[in-house]
Amino acid sequence: MLTSSYWPADTSQPVWRMTAGDALRRSASLAGECTALVEIMPQGMSSLTGANSTNRRWTYTQLLADAEACAGLLLSKFDPGTSICLWAPNVPEWVIIQYGAALAGMVLVTANPSLRSEELDHILDRSGARALFHVDAFRGTDMAALAEKVGGACLQRLRIHNFDAALEPFRGEISLPEVAFDAPAQLQFTSGTTGHPKGALLHHYGLVTNAAFVGARTREDGDVIVTPMPLFHTAGSVLSVLTSAVSLSTLVLPVMFDPALMLDTIESEKATKTSGVPTMLAAMIDEQAARPRDLSTLRVIASGGSPVAPELLARAERAFGCPLVSVYGQTELSPVVCATDIADEVEDRASTSGRPLPQVEIRIAEPLTGETLPIGQEGEIQARGYQTMLEYIGEPDATAATLLADGWLRTGDLGTMDSRGFVRVTGRLSDMIIRGGENIYPAEIEAALLRHA
Repeated sequence: MLTSSYWPADTSQPVWRMTAGDALRRSASLAGECTALVEIMPQGMSSLTGANSTNRRWTYTQLLADAEACAGLLLSKFDPGTSICLWAPNVPEWVIIQYGAALAGMVLVTANPSLRSEELDHILDRSGARALFHVDAFRGTDMAALAEKVGGACLQRLRIHNFDAALEPFRGEISLPEVAFDAPAQLQFTSGTTGHPKGALLHHYGLVTNAAFVGARTREDGDVIVTPMPLFHTAGSVLSVLTSAVSLSTLVLPVMFDPALMLDTIESEKATKTSGVPTMLAAMIDEQAARPRDLSTLRVIASGGSPVAPELLARAERAFGCPLVSVYGQTELSPVVCATDIADEVEDRASTSGRPLPQVEIRIAEPLTGETLPIGQEGEIQARGYQTMLEYIGEPDATAATLLADGWLRTGDLGTMDSRGFVRVTGRLSDMIIRGGENIYPAEIEAALLRHA
């Protein structure tokens, strides 16, 4: 039992000192003929990338071959270390470009396909991206036209269209660079709730190791994973793409979230795992009640992004017939530091974010002094370990304020830790009020309001 709100790192499991490209090579070596990637398009919807067919499938051998050809394409235009921006929805080419950039030693800058031109301009400017990969259109947005309006004269705008033909000249023996396991891999921009989004620079082994540890917590091994999570976010590019690779699982990729499409896909592909933020899960529960599908192959659902209310957890487990586990983290942490376990008691899965993953220290600290607090006392959740970001790109002051000199990363989240190490998220530090030298936390304010309601 813990005696203070500090969890020492569990070092019994080693970190994965490899790049995302290495992870794909490993998967192709161990499970080359197994299905790696499945495209799911709504019935009647044409390919967003000009492909000759939809609902395409790749084995791990085929995915590696396409990724290596993509790396060759990138290296014909740019040097290793170059940043390239990927602005597209959940199409299979996204995954190929992600791995291609990793094999080429380039930094993948991810961009939400719903961004407006000024928001995309900020990402391109701050990242220094030399290329913008984009689809022509998505959900009524003319992305090709917007692409012409952003970036400077040096930006290469590259359509993701008939991509297989673009890769063809680069198939075969391609000379690829050696990429260090701790090299920058992705530049992920935060949500920007306080001003412009900040770009968190993440390294390869942080992402690969985090994917492996999250997969181990949910017992992934040769699963069929249907994910609605956007690939531009770490929930997609790490917890879906990389986690499926390191666990030798099949990633099934609907092009967009639609509750009916998700449930139809889970049934037809005999999925064993799916995921979603609470609003997605609620929509899927309602759709399942309206038109039940056979979801008997599901063995686990994962959720994150915001706490899952106990009532929603109970509804989800009844509707889907399997346990729901939650993850907690943030982009700057590659991204997960805590997760519940399938074996945890229902009460713990319903009311906490679980215990820390291996190789990470967690403490609940007094926000002003950094002092570790007693068990059960509310404070700021802070993390230290292999997975912390390298920096906020181009923002040294913001980096120093978040990533402390001794390696602790300030999450800005409030929470508590019990004597078993279970972490409960209670609010945001920005919502805390200091009055008369005393910290007044959101939960205390809510309790006071309820007493007088």
